[in-house]
Amino acid sequence: MSKYDCLKLENQLCFPLYVCSKEIVRKYKPFLDEIDLTYTQYIAMMALWQNNECNVKELGEALYLDSGTLTPLLKKLESKGYIKRDRAKDDERNLVVKLTAKGKKLEDKASKIPAQMGQCVNLNPKEAGELRRLLDKVLGGLED
Repeated sequence: MSKYDCLKLENQLCFPLYVCSKEIVRKYKPFLDEIDLTYTQYIAMMALWQNNECNVKELGEALYLDSGTLTPLLKKLESKGYIKRDRAKDDERNLVVKLTAKGKKLEDKASKIPAQMGQCVNLNPKEAGELRRLLDKVLGGLED
């Protein structure tokens, strides 16, 4: 065994994670095109559908996105009429994002996407749950 075996792609955990992520996002594209969202916009909308409104800082933390990525994304969603950004009443330094009626209505169309994507992934529900648990464990170990 060579000291360079550690550099082979087949010995890397990060490589299949990277490829799976890239390919899954690619599979999402036709479904998301139907509702005029990118994948990143879609996950932001999912967080808002769950909470209806959210502080921008909290949204960034939930999505693992920095403000340089999140700000233009939110501006785009606002220009599409899906969200509204306002200063928090109790602390004007905080920006709050709220769903509009149009954004709430989009949830109905988007609700079909998880089942459509489930057909693209070769995992049964138990395997999918185990993978999710393992990925959450990996993420937990990476947090600062």
